[in-house]
This record gives sequence, C-alpha cells and structure tokens, in this order.
Amino acid sequence: MQADKITNQPLAEVFGFPINNEGERALRYRENKLCPFNNIVSNCTKNSIEFPLGVCSLYHKDKPVIICPIRFREDWTIISDAANFIFDKKVTWTHVGEVRLNDKHGKSAGNIDYVLVSYDDKGRVVDFGSLEVQSVYISGNLTGPFTAYLEDPTSSFSWTNAFKYPKPDYLSSSRKRLIPQIIAKGSILRQWNKKQAVALQTTFYNTLPALPEVEKSQSDFAFFLYDLVPDNLSLSLKLQRVVYTNFASALEQIAKFEAGSIIEFTELLQKKLDAKRTGNNDIINDENTVAE
Repeated sequence: MQADKITNQPLAEVFGFPINNEGERALRYRENKLCPFNNIVSNCTKNSIEFPLGVCSLYHKDKPVIICPIRFREDWTIISDAANFIFDKKVTWTHVGEVRLNDKHGKSAGNIDYVLVSYDDKGRVVDFGSLEVQSVYISGNLTGPFTAYLEDPTSSFSWTNAFKYPKPDYLSSSRKRLIPQIIAKGSILRQWNKKQAVALQTTFYNTLPALPEVEKSQSDFAFFLYDLVPDNLSLSLKLQRVVYTNFASALEQIAKFEAGSIIEFTELLQKKLDAKRTGNNDIINDENTVAE
C-alpha cells in the first residue's frame, strides 16, 4: 500500500484496515464493526457502541494521522517500549489501565491511561511509572465521508467535498488535552519521583515547542513518537524516535504560550477603555463576546 498516493478521500483506516484492503480478514472486521487493536471489547466503540465511528486514522497531507487512542494499542508495542524506559533493569512487570490519581486534598487530577507496575515474587508493588497516550482531535465533518463509504464500501471510494473537510486539530489536541494532563497528573508523579512516558504520533509532536533532550539515563520524562507505516495492504504502528527529556524543562516549554503583539493588545485595551468612559456598553459586550 502506498499511502502517499491516496489523495481523493480522507479515510486512512476503517475498522482497522485501509479501504483498499479487501481481504477476507479486512472484510470481516468491516462487516462486523470489529476493532483489531485491543479495545476493551471485540467491537469498535468510538463515539458510540451501537453506531461506532470506525475511523482509526485520517489522511492529512497524504499521511495517515491517528485519531483514535485505541489505535496505539497495536501489539501492545507502546507498553513494552515504555517499560524499557521506566524500569532500569530487568524486572517482572505488567500494566493496569485507567487509574485514578488524586491530589493531597482528594480531588481527582484525572485518570492515568496506563500505569506500568513492577512487582516481586509475592505480587507486591515494587515500582511504577506512567504512560499517557494522545491521539489527535479532528475538525470538520468526518461523519459525512464515513457514512458515504459504509453505504458503498469499495476501494474506489472518493470524497472530494471541500466543505468542512476533516483534518487534524493539533492546537486543540495539545492545549485542551495534552498540556492539561501533563500539568495535573505529571506534577504529582514528578513529586513522587516516578518516570513518565507519553506516546504521540510524530506529526503531533512536531507541532510542540522544541524540548531540551538529555541522555536516557538522565531522563525522567520521555516522548515516544510513532507513525503508521505501509505494510502490504495494511498500516503498522512503528516507533520512530524517543525524545528523552526532564519533566521540569519539558513542562516549561510546552506549557508556554508564545506572546502575540503587545501593540494589538494595547489597542484593544484602548478601545475598551474608550467605550467604558463613554458608557458604550454595546462595544464592551461585543468585545467580551469576541474574546471568549
């Protein structure tokens, strides 16, 4: 499969397989709405149990972009890769998912996607670390092409409707999901001196500010960067690179918003001040609405 040749429709994988894969296994997964990537049940449950939006990845700029976090579970590679970072030596370990993390006041900081746990021969916890997985939010209309494809699921499917064409929303994915998770859960784990890993796709990571890198032995925080690589008539999740860094320096960079124009901000202040002094509440309210 040549992913870089498919430009006339946005669906990279539907129920686990590219739409040009019409093999027996791909057809069975498609017809039964199954998930091949270790979902908690056999079926796809994205957005709905009864009518799942079974798109695992989306084409953007001719490359497949993962939009479902379950897609990262292929062969549990992300777990073993993270374990090699979190545990310094050969230990007995496993992972548990969706573990609630509370702060000192008992307020939830959120659920950790995966906690990797090492244990002794009596089953007692010896050490642990975290793994967060972040796929990409999308903007635009994905339901349209997905529904159209299901009505006529052929490899020649085409969707060129430009209105609200689906595409990844990297900015929302980082500001609304990734950064708040790192700040809330990551800060607690750092105080406990526990290592943390984050699994992302390379294109997502490249939208973040550049992070200072250190040697693996000096790192307590690492980004594992994956991509979907053509493999016959399928796509396979492959680790491309590991960015070893430290939590404090990483947080400082990714949580930092680049300053816009102070001149424009001052002009906005001047407009609000002028409106307030003249009692023009309509302008004030309009400005507040725009700001929100």
